[in-house]
Amino acid sequence: MDLYSAAKRMTRPFRFSNPWSHREISLASRGLIGDGITCALVRPDGIIDWLCFPRFDSPSVFAGILDDQKGGFTGITPAVWPFESLQRYDPDTNVLETLFRVEGQGVVRIIDYMPWTNDPRATIHEVHRRIECVEGSVELNIVFDPRFRYGESATRVERMEHGLVARGALGERMVAVFDGEARWEPRGESGLQARIKLGTGDRRWMVLAWDSDRPERIAAYRPFEQLRATRQAWRQWAQQLQYEGPWRHSVLRSALVLKLLMYAPTGAMVAAATTSLPEWIGGTRNWDYRFSWVRDAAMAVRATNLIGYPDESREFFYFVRDTLSRGETLQVMYSLDGGPVPPERILEHLEGFQGSSPVRIGNDARDQLQFDTAGALLDAAYMYERFGGRLPLRTWGLLKHVIQTTARRWREPDHGIWEPRRGMRHNVHSKLMCWLALQRGQHLARLFAEPGLQEDCGRQADLIRSDILRHGVDPSGQHFVGFYGGNEPDAALLLLPIVGCFRATEPLVHKTIDWLRAELGAGPFLRRYRMDDGISGPEGAFTLCGFWLAEVLALADRLEEAENVFMVHAESANHLGLLAEEVHPFTREQLGNFPQAFSHLGLINAAARIDLALRLRDEGETAAPYLLDPEPPPIIGNVF
Repeated sequence: MDLYSAAKRMTRPFRFSNPWSHREISLASRGLIGDGITCALVRPDGIIDWLCFPRFDSPSVFAGILDDQKGGFTGITPAVWPFESLQRYDPDTNVLETLFRVEGQGVVRIIDYMPWTNDPRATIHEVHRRIECVEGSVELNIVFDPRFRYGESATRVERMEHGLVARGALGERMVAVFDGEARWEPRGESGLQARIKLGTGDRRWMVLAWDSDRPERIAAYRPFEQLRATRQAWRQWAQQLQYEGPWRHSVLRSALVLKLLMYAPTGAMVAAATTSLPEWIGGTRNWDYRFSWVRDAAMAVRATNLIGYPDESREFFYFVRDTLSRGETLQVMYSLDGGPVPPERILEHLEGFQGSSPVRIGNDARDQLQFDTAGALLDAAYMYERFGGRLPLRTWGLLKHVIQTTARRWREPDHGIWEPRRGMRHNVHSKLMCWLALQRGQHLARLFAEPGLQEDCGRQADLIRSDILRHGVDPSGQHFVGFYGGNEPDAALLLLPIVGCFRATEPLVHKTIDWLRAELGAGPFLRRYRMDDGISGPEGAFTLCGFWLAEVLALADRLEEAENVFMVHAESANHLGLLAEEVHPFTREQLGNFPQAFSHLGLINAAARIDLALRLRDEGETAAPYLLDPEPPPIIGNVF
C-alpha cells in the first residue's frame, strides 16, 4: 500500500476540483502551528491565510481568512486540478503534515511547523515549510503575498539573491527564503509567485522570518535539524500527560492546542488564535479574542493540573498574579503582557469570512463589569495552592483585596459571563462565582491565619447561596433561572453543581438540567441563552456549554447520557481534533474564533470528570458526593 492510500484510511480527504473550490473551505478546516509567541493557520490546500507577527495580537501579515483578495496569504499548492489533500499532526506534536495527491502526476508532502523548544527566551520566530515529492512528478505553485497591518498598509516585495523581502510602509519587514531554483513573477498588486516541478525524492524548504532583511543568514540554516529538535521537544512535553481515560487522544490534542495558545514570555493564554471569525456565517457576532481573559486562565490552571502539567498551571496563575501586583483593579481581560486591551476598531476594508462583517480588532468588553472574574481568580489561587504551589504574603494581600471587594459588592448587578451589549442585571452565574470567591477565600484565610476574615467569608458565602435560592428560582420553584426576576434559561447555570454550590442530584438542579436541555437544546448541542443581548443576528451552539452539560450529567450519576453528550461534542472537532468556539447544531460546521481555548478546556475538564465517575462506578462507589468534595486531596485526576 502506498503512502497516500495508507494515510487516507486514517482521515477524510479534501477534494479540490478547480481553483474556485479553495474558497469553499469551511472556517475550521485548518491546522494550527505555533511557537509560543504567535501562530499560523494552514489550510488543507497548502495555503497559510492567518499569521500575525511578531506575536498573537500583532497586526496580521496574512489575513486571507478574513478577505481572500485584500488580506494576503502564502501558499504551496498543486498547479494542476483536480487533487486530493490529507492533513494530520505528526503524533504527539504540533508539527503539521499535508499530503497532496495530484491525478496523473504523483504525491507531495508538506511539513509545516514553527521551531519550538519550550524556552520563552528562544529567538527563532519563523515558519518552516518542507516540500517533498514522495511519488511521481508534481508541479506546484509557490505564492508569497503578505499584506501588512491587516491589509491596510502598502506592501512591496523585492527579489534578492537568497529569497524575497517584503517591506511595509511603516518599516515592517518579512523574509521568505526558498532553497531551490524558482522563477518569481508578479502576482496581483504586490505579491510574487513561481511554479516549480519536483520529482520523486526531491526536497525543498521555504522559511518565513519576521523583521529581517538578511535572507542569506536564513539560507545558511540547516532546517532539518530544527525540525528534528521541534519534534523531540513536543514529544517530550506530551509525555507529561497524566490521563489514561478513554479519550486520551482528544485530551492530549487539547493540551497541545492550549500550549500553542500560551504566550510564553508572560504565561498569558489567548482566548483564541483569531479575530472576527463569525459565530454565524453572514452575521455580525464577530469579535477579537487574541487577549487573555481571567476566567480562561483560571480554567487553564484547573485543567492543566488535572492532566499533569503543573508548570503551565503555575505560569497561567503567575500571569494573573503579576498583573494584579501592578496595583490595578481586577479586569475582565488583559493584553498578553498584562496591559490594557485596546478599544474596538472596525476594519472597513475587509469583507470578513465569507462576507461576515464587521471585522473587529480590540474588544470593548474590556470595560464591562463581570463579577464572576473574582470567583475565577480565587479558584485559580485555590487550585494552585492545593497542587503544591506557595502563595507569598504579597500575593495573599492582593487576593485578600479581591475577597473583600467581592464581599462588599456581590449584591450589585453586572454584565455577566456572556458579555452582552446591553445593561446590567443580577445574573445568577455571577452570584454563584461570588459565592465561589468567598468559599475559596475562606480556605485561603485559614491558611494565612486570619480567623476573622475566614468567618466573614463563610457567612457571606452562606448569604449568597440563600440569596440565589430566594431570587434565582422561577416563580413555581421548579428550576433555577438566568437572572433575578426573569424566567430565561442560561447554560451557565450548569456551573451551579460543577463548582459545588448545589449537588447535581438535588431535585432543583436535576430539573434545571432538563429544563436547560429543553429550552436551549439544538439537536444534540446546547446554546448559551435565549435573550435579547443587544446584538443582532443568530449564533451557533456553544461548545463549552456542551462539555459543561456532560460534566453535570456525570455528577448526577447519569453516566451514559454524559458519555453520549461528550462524544457528540468531541467528534464535532475538525479533521485534526481542533475545536472552534461554536458549532452549527444541524450541519455541525464549526463557527466562531478558532481554535478556541474555552472549548478545549471544557473537553479536558469533562473528560477528567467522566473518567473519574466511571472509575468510581467500577469500584462500586457513588460518584456524585465524592466529586463534590469541596476539600479534595491534592492528587492528579481527583481534584474537582
